[in-house]
Amino acid sequence: MSLFCIIISILTAIPFGISSKPVTATKSIDYIAPDTAILTFDLNISNGWHVYSTLLPPGGPTSAEISFDSIRGVEPLDKLQFVGHETANDDPVFKMKVRFFEHQVRFYQKLYITDNNWSVEGALTYGACDDSQCLPPQHIEFKYGGTPEQPSNGTTDMISAGTDLSQIEGFDYATWQPVRIGNLAETGNRNTLWGLFLTSFLGGLIALLTPCVWPIIPMTVSFFFKRSAKRKKVIADAVLYGVSIITVYLLLGLAVTVIFGANTLNALATNAIVNILFFLILVAFALSFFGLFEITLPSGWSTQTDRKASAAGLGGIFFMALTLTIVSFSCTGPIIGFLLVDAASNGSIMAPAIGMLGFSVAMAIPFTLFAMFPGWLKSMPKSGGWMDKVKVTLGVIELAFSLKFLSVADMAYGWGILPRDLFIFLWILMALLLGLYLLGIFGKKQSDKAKPGIAGITAGIVSLAFAVWLIPGMWGAPLKAISAFTPPMNTQILGRSTQIVEPQLTDYNEALKASSQTGKPILIDFTGYGCVNCRKMEASVWTDPRVSEIIKQRYILVSLFVDDKTPLKQPVSIVENDTKVKIRTVGDKWSLLQRYKFGANAQPFYVIIDSKGNLLKGPYTFDPNPDHFLKFISQI
Repeated sequence: MSLFCIIISILTAIPFGISSKPVTATKSIDYIAPDTAILTFDLNISNGWHVYSTLLPPGGPTSAEISFDSIRGVEPLDKLQFVGHETANDDPVFKMKVRFFEHQVRFYQKLYITDNNWSVEGALTYGACDDSQCLPPQHIEFKYGGTPEQPSNGTTDMISAGTDLSQIEGFDYATWQPVRIGNLAETGNRNTLWGLFLTSFLGGLIALLTPCVWPIIPMTVSFFFKRSAKRKKVIADAVLYGVSIITVYLLLGLAVTVIFGANTLNALATNAIVNILFFLILVAFALSFFGLFEITLPSGWSTQTDRKASAAGLGGIFFMALTLTIVSFSCTGPIIGFLLVDAASNGSIMAPAIGMLGFSVAMAIPFTLFAMFPGWLKSMPKSGGWMDKVKVTLGVIELAFSLKFLSVADMAYGWGILPRDLFIFLWILMALLLGLYLLGIFGKKQSDKAKPGIAGITAGIVSLAFAVWLIPGMWGAPLKAISAFTPPMNTQILGRSTQIVEPQLTDYNEALKASSQTGKPILIDFTGYGCVNCRKMEASVWTDPRVSEIIKQRYILVSLFVDDKTPLKQPVSIVENDTKVKIRTVGDKWSLLQRYKFGANAQPFYVIIDSKGNLLKGPYTFDPNPDHFLKFISQI
């Protein structure tokens, strides 16, 4: 089997195949208020398939819609709603724009109960297709009446029967009663993975400029021309070399996934101790870029792979790519480490592979292009002192981002050593020093102080301008562009923006009491100190005057931090999904509340409830569009 076929097999194996039943569905009905029930349909969609959304134009694919064959003592409220990541594309077959869902979607219909002796019967109809075929319209039949089945005393499919949750500090069966509306909290990860791919791709482009990689490009292309005088053979070898580079790094990303697993990667996103470790790793990488030491792999590895790379055929080309990976590790290692740390903190099982795919694609492109167009080699900038400036710049960037992980641990343990304004001050200081260095005003070597070129001057000015832009943040300016990395506004010491919405409470039971006293509904914000998307929502959405006004006037806002390390008075062991879990901290308790009551385990996650814990609306997951969030909190 050729190397290309092996690579294709690896890539196509990642989704773990296509199910013989492309869409599986479950249905349920629950009370969310004494006179309101919600009829829910959860659809799990196989990879490569999609289910069409509601209210598509006539003449198009089958829309998702609900129909009632008989209905008594019940009135449908609103139209059929959904929770999921909706995609819109122009379909060349139907010649219209269609909207659909991939992976999973929840359709739900609210029902107003007008008579205790009620009944409802009907079906949810939906259409499902892949790129080559469509199923006939599918139907999920339902028939309900009387009182929807209520979960019994805290026992759900998730929590094993017999588990005594009443031991948990602050637990109350009535207000923790599960509602089946929230298991799609992961839908916000799709944008994050695309962002991770693009960030990793940029990291690969930057790695090309390092002194360990840049000089290798012309040497490698020249080697291809020495192997064969035929231009087509040279291009084919270069393409296989690029594919081999992608394979090596993709296997690295898959290895991280296999070693750690999905649950561990998700835990890494908010684990304070792990974030301290990430902070120390990035500091070490930064010091390596500053020239204090080099991070290298054992020399014997490169000797062995280099010997095998001299062999003819596809195997030799693959080992050439592996040799490049090992030899260039002293420069690429810190970048790879930074990207894998970022991927691990993403929490998605596919994040490491996606990160390494983006990095390797960027690394592979120039080898293929220069083989196709060898004349471009003459226009390549020669190696020189500018590469040292690239390494120092990368070191400053890694040092700056290391503070984000230190901030997570600081907030989780309540140390208070890195408030928002100090964080921003350190970024200002680093940006100023980097700008002066790039402009040649100071440096360790004489080459550092040499007159900079156009690129150096431009980069230096950008760095200084960034430092100036950061200054208002010292006195509470939101700085929305970097809000995902800075500590939350409530850690600010020097000043706070009046537009910032801060939680009135950080305890679930206290929020229920406040709601009972004031009559206001509760807006629950399941969040985390280490949640990047949570900070983005707070700075991009909650600062909108329309949003902040409604939250302050109409709601009791409670933020429940799932990584709060405050210990409970008494740790409690429970059995969850057949696994023994220990609830030790306040954060563990709020995480259990989110999983147990709302069936979700990702943040940010927003729901609206009343003083009895009944669900009024939700969930709302990561979507930094103020208009969408405004609609979510307005229509209640």
